[in-house]
Parts: sequence; structure tokens; C-alpha cells
Amino acid sequence: MSNHGNVLVRRATMADLEMISAFNYALAKETEARILDGVLLRAGVESLLGDPQKGWYAVAVSQQGSYEQKIIGQILITFEWSDWRNGQFWWLQSLYVDQQFRQQGVFRQLFEYVHQQAQKNPENICGFRLYVERENFQAHQAYAHMGFQETVYQMHEIEFSENQQTSSPSTS
Repeated sequence: MSNHGNVLVRRATMADLEMISAFNYALAKETEARILDGVLLRAGVESLLGDPQKGWYAVAVSQQGSYEQKIIGQILITFEWSDWRNGQFWWLQSLYVDQQFRQQGVFRQLFEYVHQQAQKNPENICGFRLYVERENFQAHQAYAHMGFQETVYQMHEIEFSENQQTSSPSTS
């Protein structure tokens, strides 16, 4: 747990499920203009909160005035093993700060908390990674200010959905 001024940062618990789900819904709508299936999203957050092997959330909680104990931000940490480094990268995902609390250092406090957690196990954590949309220039600047550097890699994906066949692509 980390406490800076009027904001407490802590690991999320199952009691935070509804707020994290709401923030993830808002994040997708705001950053990608995507409307997520709320039931599927909630199930995904619940699954992660119930299984630390999948990752963990940290939440920023306001400790001031009428916002007593209100979650105002979140960050998700998931894991990627690097055989090249014999260590684990932590992926920073689902970062969201409530609009009325932006530009007040909440992201920095969430990031510092995550960094402190990684330093507790430095022999196994080899770095942080994140992805950001190409056009989100404000996020690019914020991450660069925190010390993140653009890599030589581009991200590619194949996303499976209920409406898509999951067979291998043809090799003709």
C-alpha cells in the first residue's frame, strides 16, 4: 500500500470488481470508440481478480472530502516470460484515471506503486512494457516522461471471436 497526500494506492480486491469493470468500459469507449459487452467484461475482470496467475490490478483511492474511499484510477499488470532475459516483463494495461482527477499525478502514483512492487523481486522482473495507440499523442508524451522508450517492434494480433472460425490460416 502506498499513500501520497489524499490518494492511497493499493492492490485491488474482489470488492473493486464493479468499479474496475466500469473504468474498463469507459476506457475502451474513450480510447478506441469501442462498446464492450458488459457481461463479458465483468466476467473477465472477475476471473483475473480471482486468479493472481493472470495478473493483478492496483487502484488509486481518493481519501478526501466527499470522495472518501472512492476509486479514481486503476492499472492492470499482466505477465510475459522472456527467455532471452530469464525474467518476466510486466505489461501495464487498462490504465484509467477518472476524468475529474486527471493531470493531478494519479497515474504517476499508480506507476510508482507498480515500480515499488517490481523492486521487491528484482531478480525476476526484467522490465515493464505497454502498448499505446499510434494517435494517442498525449499518452506517448506521458509515457516518455516516465522513462518509457519506443521499441523497434510493432504489435500484430489475430483476435478470435465467437463469430470467427479458429482454424489455421490456409498456406496455399
